[in-house]
Amino acid sequence: MMLYLELFWSFFQIGLFSIGGGYAAMPLIQHQVVDAHPWLTMTQFADIMTIAEMTPGPIAINSATFVGIRVAGLPGAIIATLGCILPSCIIVMTLAYIYYRFRSLTIVQGALAGLRPAVVAMIASAGISLIILSFYEQRTLPKDWSDANYVSVIIFGAGLLILRKWKLNPIYVMAGAGVCGILVYSVI
Repeated sequence: MMLYLELFWSFFQIGLFSIGGGYAAMPLIQHQVVDAHPWLTMTQFADIMTIAEMTPGPIAINSATFVGIRVAGLPGAIIATLGCILPSCIIVMTLAYIYYRFRSLTIVQGALAGLRPAVVAMIASAGISLIILSFYEQRTLPKDWSDANYVSVIIFGAGLLILRKWKLNPIYVMAGAGVCGILVYSVI
């Protein structure tokens, strides 16, 4: 019973403080499931984030569901998912009412403009953490590049080049990177 309450409270906090969507929630999810409650290792967290990204639906809700299943089975998945979406439902209904009533005030417009840089920083933080984990298989940067996993660096660089130069569908690039990873890592 205590585990269910911890799951609900952890994902309630994530849902409450993840302003900016699922990608902005990634550092909060990481803190809750890896650091605060050692339910997952950083590698397991990265795997769940990858699966949550590839699965249709919002990444924060998908990750709540997957973490809940991993930690406490189907009841854990339901509880974590409810904990994640409940604050959003309450906040959105409240904000919709307030915005509808006060949308013409400059203070409301200023608050929205002030939130944009914070959201960008949270998304960048999550992305950098996943890049470091992918290249070095640890959470912090090592002293030099000799510890880097060069296959990951090459696949990342090729994927980035393909996305930027030829504007291919990201799903195809992800599938191609996955196939390359399977081929290279099954040989190594």
